[in-house]
Amino acid sequence: MDIIQITLFLWYMTAVASEAPLGKPNCSSQCGSVTQIPYPFGIEAGCYLDDWFQIICDNSASPSKAFLNITGLEVLEISVEGTLKVASPITFSNCSNKPVGRQTPNLEGSPFLFSRKNKFTSMSCGGIALMTLHGSTIGGCLSICDYYSTSVLQTKSCSGMNCCQTTLPYCLSSFNTSFGAELNADSQKACKYAFLVDNDWFTSNSTNISAIGEMDYVPVVLEWYVVNYTKFDIYGTNNWRDDNSTDCSSSQCFCSKGYHGNPYLLHGCKDINECEDPEHPNRCGSGICINYPGKFFCQLPDRRSSRVNLAIIVPSSVLGLLFLMIGSWWSHKGIKKRKNIKRKEKFFKQNGGLVLEQQLSSGELNVEKVKLFNCKELEKATDHFNADRIIGQGGQGTVYKGMLVDGRIVAVKKSKIVEGGEVGQFINEIVILSQISHRNVVKLLGCCLETEVPLLVYEFILNGTLFEYIHHKNEDFPLTWEMRLRISIEVAGALSYLHSAAAFPIFHRDVKSSNILLDEKYRAKVADFGTSRSVSIDQTHLTTLVRGTFGYLDPEYFQSSQLTEKSDVYSFGVVLAELLTGQKPVSFMRPQESRSLATYFLISMEENSLFDILDAQVMKDGENDQIVAVANLAKACLNLNGRKRPTMKEVAVELERIQLSVKASGVQQNFAEVEYDQSQITDRWYIASPSSTGSCMDSGTSCSLDVQPPMSF
Repeated sequence: MDIIQITLFLWYMTAVASEAPLGKPNCSSQCGSVTQIPYPFGIEAGCYLDDWFQIICDNSASPSKAFLNITGLEVLEISVEGTLKVASPITFSNCSNKPVGRQTPNLEGSPFLFSRKNKFTSMSCGGIALMTLHGSTIGGCLSICDYYSTSVLQTKSCSGMNCCQTTLPYCLSSFNTSFGAELNADSQKACKYAFLVDNDWFTSNSTNISAIGEMDYVPVVLEWYVVNYTKFDIYGTNNWRDDNSTDCSSSQCFCSKGYHGNPYLLHGCKDINECEDPEHPNRCGSGICINYPGKFFCQLPDRRSSRVNLAIIVPSSVLGLLFLMIGSWWSHKGIKKRKNIKRKEKFFKQNGGLVLEQQLSSGELNVEKVKLFNCKELEKATDHFNADRIIGQGGQGTVYKGMLVDGRIVAVKKSKIVEGGEVGQFINEIVILSQISHRNVVKLLGCCLETEVPLLVYEFILNGTLFEYIHHKNEDFPLTWEMRLRISIEVAGALSYLHSAAAFPIFHRDVKSSNILLDEKYRAKVADFGTSRSVSIDQTHLTTLVRGTFGYLDPEYFQSSQLTEKSDVYSFGVVLAELLTGQKPVSFMRPQESRSLATYFLISMEENSLFDILDAQVMKDGENDQIVAVANLAKACLNLNGRKRPTMKEVAVELERIQLSVKASGVQQNFAEVEYDQSQITDRWYIASPSSTGSCMDSGTSCSLDVQPPMSF
C-alpha cells in the first residue's frame, strides 16, 4: 500500500502545474480591460455558444472595449461562476446637461437576469423613485431632504437622507424607472436620478457617492444561465464527462469541490493540487501530502523503516511510473486509431461510398482515371481548408486551391450537403466524369469519401469562369470577338462529344457561363457535372425532377420534366446570347417582358434591332456577317420547340464554318429562319416560378432550381 501511495505522490509531483483553460482552444481570451473571456462567451466564430454569448471587441477604442453582441451592453467583467458585470445607464430627471428618458436595459428573452447583488438606488431630496413592470409597481424607495446640506451633491452615504436604496425581487429581467410625488415644492425642480448598481462597487465608492451624478453609467451585476441547453448541446457528445469533476443543474454548471476551471468546456475542470497550495505549505505537517483527483491524503511516515523502504520505493516507483506512462501512451494510440477507422467507415457510408462501390462492381466507372485520395493528403494540400484558399462557391459545395505532395496544383471541391440522398450528386459526378475524355471538359483526378463531407479533386483551371470575363470586364484583358467565337466553338464541341461521342450519351443539365472555365491559354473547360445524367444509347429523353439555373433553363423541360439533349442546346443558346450582348441571363434592370435574356434577345431579333443590344467589344472587333450568323444560330438554339433546335454537333459544325468565313462576303445559314409568334416570346414559364427573386437575378449569382414544374401555364 505504501509503494502505491508513494508512486502516486511522485506522479503528481512530477506533473507540470498549469492554469485550467477558461476559453475554447485557439480563441481570444481578452479584450481591453476584460482579461478573462470564458466559454460559453467568445469573440470569434465557433468560440461562443450562441449569439447571446458573442463578445464584440471594439479595437477602435483605446483601450479596446468589449460589448455583448445582441444587447449592446459594455462588458466590464465576466466570471465563469455565472455572473457578468456590465455598464448600465443612469436615469436622470430635471438635471442640466444630462439625457432624459434613459432606462436600465431590458433583458427579457435573454439568458441574463439582474443579480440581487445590485440595489436600486435613488439620489434626490424628498422624492420617490419607483420600479415598474408592465404598469405595476414592483419596488421603490423614498429619500428625505437633509436640510443641513446645501444640496444633494454633498451626500456621502445612502442612509435615507438625500439617498435611498432597496433590494430587487427575484428573477428580474426588466423594469422601468420613474419618479413619484415629491414631499415639497422645492424638490419638484431639483435634479434627481436613480440607477441599478453593484452594491459592492457602490459601497467602495462611498467616499463621495454624490460623484455618481457626474457619470452616465454605473456597473451592474448580471447572472447568466445556459437556458434550455442540454449537456449534449453544449459539448456535442453524450459522453462528455467520465469523472466527478463537474456538477450541473438545469441551467448552470460548477466545478466540483477540489477542482477549478471552466465546467462548460470538455474536461475544463482541472484537479486542484492541494499539496502545492502556497497558502498551506505545511498541510500535512511532518507527513507526506499525496494529491488525488478532487482531494488529498496525508501519509504519516514510519520512522523505524522509512530509510530502508525509501531505497526500495524510489527506484520501484520510477520504474512503475515509466511502464505506466508507456502503457498509457500505447493504449491511447490504439484507441485513437480504432476511433479514426470507425469514423472513416461511417463517413464513407454517409458520403455514398456504397453507391460508388456498386458502380465499381457494375463496371460503369473507369477506375484507372479515378484516384482515392487520403484525407490527410487533401488537408495538407489545402492548408486544412483555409478560407484564404477558397476559389469558388456554389450550390453544391466550396472549391479550394491546393497543392499535392508531387507539386501539382489542383482544385478540391468540398460538399456542403452531408445528409440524405443529395450527396449522390457527388457520386454521380464521379461516374459521369470517369466516362469523359475531352480536352474541353474539366478533368477529374480523384475523390475522398472518408471525411465528414465528400471531396472531389480536379485539375486546377487558372483563369476563372467565362461569366466573370463577360460581366466583370477587364480593360487590360478584353474578351475579343475572336476569343468569344473560339470559346463558343470549344464549348459546343465538348457538349457535342457528351451527347454523341461518349461511352453513353450524357446530358449536362446545367450549361451556363459560370460552369465554363478558362485555362492558362484561355481555352474553355466545361465543369460541374453534379446534376448531369447519362442515358442508354436508345433513349431519347429522361423524365426527372427539374433542375437547372434560372435564365438558362429550357422552358420545354421545365414544363414537361422531360430532359433531352435539346435542353443543353437551349442553355448553350443563352450562353451565345451572353457572348453577343454582354448582358446577364436574368436581370430586373430590363423591362418586365424582357427580364429573361433569351426573350430579350429573340424580341430584338424579331424587331431587327440586334445591333442595338450587342456588346461594345463585339461591335468593335467582329465582322457584321459573322455576328449575324452567330446571332441566327443562337436564335435557332433558343427555339421554344425543342425538336426544331439544331443538335450540338450541328451547332459546333456551324460555328467552325463561321470562324473559317472571316473574309467571306456573305454567309449562307444552314438553319432555316425560325418564325416566332410574338405571344410565344414570353417569360410566362419563368415568372410562374415562386423562387424567382430579384436579389439573385441582378447580382449574377446562380439561382438553381429544384422543383416540380407547373402542370399548365
